[in-house]
Order: sequence, then C-alpha cells, then structure tokens
Amino acid sequence: MVQKHRCISLFSGAGGMDVGFKSAGVDVIWANEMDKDACATFRENHKETLLREGDILQYMDELTSLKDIDIIFGGPPCQGFSVAGKMDPTDERSKLIWTFMDAVRIVRPKAFILENVKALAALEKWRPVREKIISYASDLGYVCYPVLLNASHYGVPQKRERVFFIGFLNNEPGLENLISRIITHQKKPKSIRETLISLGPAGSETNPLTCTAKITLATKPIMRKSPYAGMIFNGMGRPLDIDNFANTLPASMGGNKTPIIDEVLLHNSRDNNWIEDYHKSLINNQVAPQFEEAPSRLRRITINEAALIQTFPKDYIFRGSKTSIYKQIGNAVPCLLAEAVARAVVEELNSRQTVSSNDEPRQLCLEEYINV
Repeated sequence: MVQKHRCISLFSGAGGMDVGFKSAGVDVIWANEMDKDACATFRENHKETLLREGDILQYMDELTSLKDIDIIFGGPPCQGFSVAGKMDPTDERSKLIWTFMDAVRIVRPKAFILENVKALAALEKWRPVREKIISYASDLGYVCYPVLLNASHYGVPQKRERVFFIGFLNNEPGLENLISRIITHQKKPKSIRETLISLGPAGSETNPLTCTAKITLATKPIMRKSPYAGMIFNGMGRPLDIDNFANTLPASMGGNKTPIIDEVLLHNSRDNNWIEDYHKSLINNQVAPQFEEAPSRLRRITINEAALIQTFPKDYIFRGSKTSIYKQIGNAVPCLLAEAVARAVVEELNSRQTVSSNDEPRQLCLEEYINV
C-alpha cells in the first residue's frame, strides 16, 4: 500500500493550493503564510496542518528539522512578474521565488511545485529568471520543467493561466510522461451560470451582497470585439460571460475592479442579454436612450460567487474584512487546478516506489515553456 505523501506548503495564502493537494491524497504537515487574515482563513479550514505565521525567513531554521518530506509546493507573491503590476525585477516580492528554492535546498523533498503568473513563463523579459530557476534546481539535483496551464482545462470556470515549475529529485520522469500524467486530469468545467445558480440571488442568505461599488457606463469605452473584453464600464471590472468561463479574477476585487454580472440573465437564460446589446450599439455607433445608464440588473459578483469560480469548496470559511477576503480569493491558485498538478506529481512519485533508477540527473535548458 502506498503511504500518503508528506508535504510542506509555502506562501499558502488562504489555502487554495492546499485544498487541491489534500484532495489529491497528500498530508500537508507544515505551512507558512505572512498575511494575518489569510492565516486566520487557513487555520479555520486546515486545522490538521501546523501553520507558522510571519515572514518565512524567520522559520528557515525550523525547516531543517522537517524530515522525510515528499513535496514542497507554493506560489510566492508574483506582483514583480505580473503584467497587472509594474513588472519590476527589483521588486522585493520577486525575490521570494529564491526563498522558495532555498527551502527546497534545505528540505530536499522528492519533488517541488512552484506556481507563478503566466508572464514568468511567456515573456522574453523573464527568460533569464526562468533559466536561473531551472539551473538552480539542476545544481540541487532536480530536473525542473516549467509547465503553463489554463485553469479552464482542469475543471475551473475561469480562463486563468499559471506556470508551474515542477522539479523531481535524482530521477527524471521524462517530459512526455509528466505532460501525459497532467493531461489525464483535464476536464471541462461548468459554465458561470451552472457554477453560481445554486447560490441563489445576490442578497439572499446563501449569497450575501458583498460589493456595492456603483456600475456606470464608461464615457470613453475601450472597445474589443467581445463585450466581455475591453472596458465599457467604469473601473476595471469587466462583465462575465454567463454561459462561458470568467477571465482571471483579480486580487484587487472588492470595489470597481470587481467583475460584473447580469442578475436577471443569470436566473433567466431566455431574457435579453443587456451587455451584448449595449456592446452592439457601441460598435454600430447607435447608442439608444435605453443605454444611457447601466440598469440595476447589473451588479458585482459576491464573495461566495468569487470563491466558487476559484473552485473553493462551498463550505469554505473566510476570515477578515470583505476587501481582504476578495484579495485572498483573487490571490489563490484555483483548487481544481492545484489538484490536477498534485495528482500528476503524486502518480509519478508513486511509480518510483516500484521502479528504481540509477540515472544521473541532467541539466535541462528549455527554449520555451511547455503549454498544456
């Protein structure tokens, strides 16, 4: 019988990755997070995990006492690499990927999974950083693959793309083998409508109205072919395509950057699509009187809805102010995406318990990331 793998969770946030990894059958024995509210949320939902609150650097010595660890996973803060930020290579948060790798050096798990934003994988600007991660891992005895995944391919109703640097100690699984393991866990997600309909109307007991930021029409809209792109409303909050998947939920939700949804259309699929009709009128330069202001049927998504779009369990408990909770949700790795990655890595580790290899690890320099 294969024993459960012992794991460490770093930069844990509200615990989205932990939900996914635990669903994949691992034991998360130790975790670290700095944000006070995120820690309160983590403790509420992961009581069996020892959580250390505060700067990871103050706990590096404690990591030396953690033995027989199979996997370290986590998503170091990514604002320094994100296209939504300043993309500043000197941003202190950019350095936390090296803190993560230092933890790998200290603990020497059988595998590690470092999650980050798409830009770190896709932009030429960050090629030296990608190569340094792979090279550093190689120096530690790990073969490391950067794999770019779209959450909507793994059961998440959100077109969120993230890179996972996946490293294995000593034995190389083979790129095709690893990719095939990940792909086996692909599944089509529910639409936004199917995901949210069970919560009930916004303002009900099961779906409290948590964001009341006013919705007004942009005086100078930024147009795209799709009404769900561009900016046709004030702020950065874009409307959701109810019968499709959401764009990436931002950590800046809580005000006018919170995505917009049509309450009437959500509960009545036969009703007119006001957003698409308005967008069409803008394209045709024929804004009719009924489009002079946003109707009351449009609203911002609630905390409970944002959590379900990120595939948190329906009974997941969040702590902190509304703004803090929106931030925790937006910063999280979607639970089902994390579960797919975790299952692939666990399957690879389990296969090694029956098949041994004396192959020496080799350095891997990838010209491009792998997009699955």
